[in-house]
Parts: sequence; structure tokens; C-alpha cells
Amino acid sequence: MFYTQDIAGCLSGRIGPAGPRDSELGRRVALAAPALATLRQWYKDGSLPLLRLPARDDDLPELEAIAADYRARFADVIVLGTGGSSLGGRTLYRLADKGFGPPEGTPRLHFMDNVDPASFQALFAAVDFKRTGIIVISKSGGTSETLMQFLTCLEPLVLAVTEEEVAAHVTAITEKTENPLRKLAQRYGIPTIDHDPKVGGRYAVLSCVGMLPALIAGLDVRALRRGAQLVLDTAFAAKDPMDCPPAVGAALSLLLADSRGAAQTVLMPYLDQLNDLSFWYRQLWAESLGKDGNGTTPVNALGTVDQHSQLQLYLAGPADKMFTLILGKVAGTGPRIADGVAGETTPEYLRGRTMGDLLDAEQRATAETLIRNQRPTRLIHIDTVDEGTLGALMMHFMLETIIAAHLLNIDPFDQPAVEEGKVLTRDYLAAMG
Repeated sequence: MFYTQDIAGCLSGRIGPAGPRDSELGRRVALAAPALATLRQWYKDGSLPLLRLPARDDDLPELEAIAADYRARFADVIVLGTGGSSLGGRTLYRLADKGFGPPEGTPRLHFMDNVDPASFQALFAAVDFKRTGIIVISKSGGTSETLMQFLTCLEPLVLAVTEEEVAAHVTAITEKTENPLRKLAQRYGIPTIDHDPKVGGRYAVLSCVGMLPALIAGLDVRALRRGAQLVLDTAFAAKDPMDCPPAVGAALSLLLADSRGAAQTVLMPYLDQLNDLSFWYRQLWAESLGKDGNGTTPVNALGTVDQHSQLQLYLAGPADKMFTLILGKVAGTGPRIADGVAGETTPEYLRGRTMGDLLDAEQRATAETLIRNQRPTRLIHIDTVDEGTLGALMMHFMLETIIAAHLLNIDPFDQPAVEEGKVLTRDYLAAMG
């Protein structure tokens, strides 16, 4: 397994002598058995395609060919999309680019998921469109933000390479319907990859939506999918839901919301490369469960940064949060303070230590402090940050979200409440004259 889940910090003083299986949590987890049975059936009959994505490889040759072409010809690749069309790919890309540029031989990817004019003006000034590729992603093909992004990018692209060469610089991903994005693609002869209509954007990271940017970045997408498949296999093999970590996580979150008022759920990794995972998780949990008065509010945080900006609130503010800390195996890693550097002015406790030693001490100290202060804290331990681990974590959280929705008797795949805002946006645009 690529990770382990430790829930003891959520149950301190709350479990009877028989242990969690016979506790209130055990009873809650048992209620997830029908959800697991439904997931197994969906997997068997293929009615939920996202469950089949980890085992696929038939789609990869086409994506690998596009990625190889982009890697050979472009210095920059602009990924246009918003929400699930962007957050998953951005999360994967962080494995390749740690914030200081991509590995040699791969283009720099720019995930443009907002419509802030200043950001696009800065982008246009920073890239040479003759050496720039564009991936434009919209499941429906009618997302107003994505259409604005793409239409805005078309002018500098045409000026740089001519209208006839646009198709050589752009790949579109959208449903196979007569939608605005597909019509634009047809107008310019842009190659288009079909987005599975049964895979919602926030669940699409293991599809072409996440795989194409990951391949361009040089990531091992097969390892990513293998990590996700291992979590699926473990879940489906569990005869008791208590042996299925996502089921335990889902039941635990809802139990803490009901019994201890944990109306917020904080995801706090201690590794920079997992920072974007928190943003991806935030959409997944919020948009899937926030219905009919249900749901808890997901909050993204990052250790050690938020020890200095949020921990005071977490420890001494309202006791209305569940915490999930993702802890890495970092002790002994990284640069070490050299003997004699700064002389006696170096604090004793830092002498001879590595940066990983400090990070390890801080992540363990924060976890223990939260638990001592009766803040329910789940610990997820990982050995390394790589494709397999990230695939496993993302599948864990997708299953956890779907199972939580089943326990709440709501649909985890729709988002009806956001439609009102979309309608008003179009109304306001029309009224501008």
C-alpha cells in the first residue's frame, strides 16, 4: 500500500474496550457496506467509468503521441480550463515542476484556470506563441470561462503562426456533442479528444484530462494508475468495511460532524508537492457533498507554513474541525547544517540536523499537539511523493467522497446549485451592451 491511515487521533477517549469495530464508528462504517456493494457493481458493469480508468492503457498510445510531439516542438504549454478540468492536472504537474521550472527537455506548463485579465496579459508577454502549445479542456464544451480563455488566446496565436497553423498548436478535450468548443475546434481543424460524458470533471484526473498534461511533463502515468488501482483492489477485496480505508474515512468524517460538531475538514499535507492536492480535494469534497443542507466545509492548509498562520485558530479557536495531516518520511533527508557553520551562534538543537529532521519534528509535534488538545486528527503516512503514491491518495479521496455521499443519500456527481450563477453571468454579459 502506498499510504497508511491512522485514525486513533480522532477517537481518543471515544472508544470502548472492545475497540473501534464495536464502537459508534464501527456501526457507522458498517452502514457503508451497501455503498461498497454499489461501487463493486458499478465497476463490474462499467456504469461508473472512472472506476475502470486505473486499469486502462488502450487510451495511452494516442496521448503519448501527442505528448511526444508537444515535448519536441514547444517550450511552453498553456492548459486552459477551470475546476476539475485544471486542478487534477495541476496537482500531477507538481510532481515534475517543484516551482523552479520543469525537468530538462520538457516544456513549462501554465495552468490558466481563472479569467483574470492581468494574468493573461502577463502570460502573453512571457511566451513565444510560435513555440507554444495549447490544451483547452471543457467537458460540456460550453464553460464560459474556458471559452473566454481560448478565444482570447487565439488572437496572439494566429498573429504568431497564421490561422492555417493553429491546429498544429492546439488540442481540445470535450464531449462528443455539438458544443461551442467542438465547433471552434472544427472551424480550425483542431484535433479533439473525446471527454467521457460519464466522468465528471472533478473525478477526471485519471482520464485524458489529467493524463495528457502529465505525459507532457514526463510523468509515469502507468504508475499513477497502478497506485489508484491498488486502492480500488483493496476496497473491493474488503469483506468488512472497516478494512476499507476510504469507507472508514467517510464514516469518520460524518460521525465527527454529527457528534462533535466538526463542520470543517482540514487537509494539511507537510510536503510542498502535495499542496495542490489540497485544492483538488477541496473541490471534490465541496461540490460532491454540499447539497440539501449536507456536507462539511473543506479547508486547504500546508505544513509548516500554516503552523504560523492557522494553528493558533486550530488549537484555541472553535472546536469545529476535523484534521487530516499527510506526513512524509523525511527525517535524515535534505541539506544538513555543516559542522562549524555560523559557529556557536547556531542553536544547539539545529546543529548537525538536516532540513528533513526539522520537518519531521514539526509534523509530528503538530499532530501530537492537535490530538492532545482534543482536536480530531487523522494521520496519513506516506514514504515518498511519486506517481504511485499520488494516484493512491487521489483514488482514496474519490472513493471516500462517493461513499460519504451514499451515507448521506445524495448524488456525488451533480452540482445543481451552481447553475443559477452561470445563468446570471450570461444575463449580466448580455446587459453590458
